[in-house]
Amino acid sequence: MIINILIIALGFVLLIKGADFLVEGASGIAKKFHIPEIIIGLTIVSIGTSMPELFVSITSALDGYEDMAMGNVIGSNLCNLLLILGLSATITPIIFKKETKFIEIPMCLGLTIIFTVLCNIGNGISRIDAIILLALFAMFIIYTIIMAKKGEAFDGIEEVKEAEEKKKRSTIVNIIYVILGIIALKFGGDFVVEHSEKIARMFNISEKIISLTIIAIGTSLPELVTSVTAAVKHDSDIAIGNIIGSNIFNILLIIGASAVISPIKYNPTYNLQMGILIVSTIVLCIFPYTDKKDEMTRSNGITYLMLYALYMAMLFAI
Repeated sequence: MIINILIIALGFVLLIKGADFLVEGASGIAKKFHIPEIIIGLTIVSIGTSMPELFVSITSALDGYEDMAMGNVIGSNLCNLLLILGLSATITPIIFKKETKFIEIPMCLGLTIIFTVLCNIGNGISRIDAIILLALFAMFIIYTIIMAKKGEAFDGIEEVKEAEEKKKRSTIVNIIYVILGIIALKFGGDFVVEHSEKIARMFNISEKIISLTIIAIGTSLPELVTSVTAAVKHDSDIAIGNIIGSNIFNILLIIGASAVISPIKYNPTYNLQMGILIVSTIVLCIFPYTDKKDEMTRSNGITYLMLYALYMAMLFAI
């Protein structure tokens, strides 16, 4: 079992570093072709933090571990919202921008509800459902680009600028970064899925529990580092934008891409987690109107952390 745990840990390291390499290499190549920074940040950098979830879910779907593919996304979204955003707000209050309050958080809620409906209508995500999700993802990207061109702050530009200022790499080096990133993500995804499944069998724990806990938290580490760092620097836009963007990417891009490759069956027992996710997002919609206006206070953050602790306890109690 110790060997399995060590290989899973290695898998998470490969996933995180693989995402870093892929983002840096792809950003460098994009700059060589004079693609605007704004587009790089909104696409390559933002999606980069969701690469661990993408590779784990695709690997799970292809290997027939459908509970793991679905649980990874649902568990990651709950982890992002309750644990990571809760921790960020506990460190420093999160300030809500008008667009975040009126458009992006309600959009995240609406897409989560649509995703839940699609899962339950046909007992899973078919290729047609996947195409719908990917079409919605394309619309979301168009929306973010339009908003960014209007001067809105978005997640990732700062990181791109810092990387460019530190060192300008040649195209060949950038290509090597991309290749190394993809290889690391592939092997990392394989290690996490295969050895998590072995531990699940060893302790007679379901794939669902493993995916909602260990895998969900592990693949959310890039979001954790990004949001907590942003909170320490008092950068609310990145702290909350990273979470909302990641949750939308997880639902639309990751499940969409995974189901296009291999349709994913939906276990109705996930409806409890989906319900918690929807209610938690509704609570996030309410936060700007409670306590201090347009702010997620430390007490709100502590509330989220307590909800996550209760949720985790409930998983193992049921």
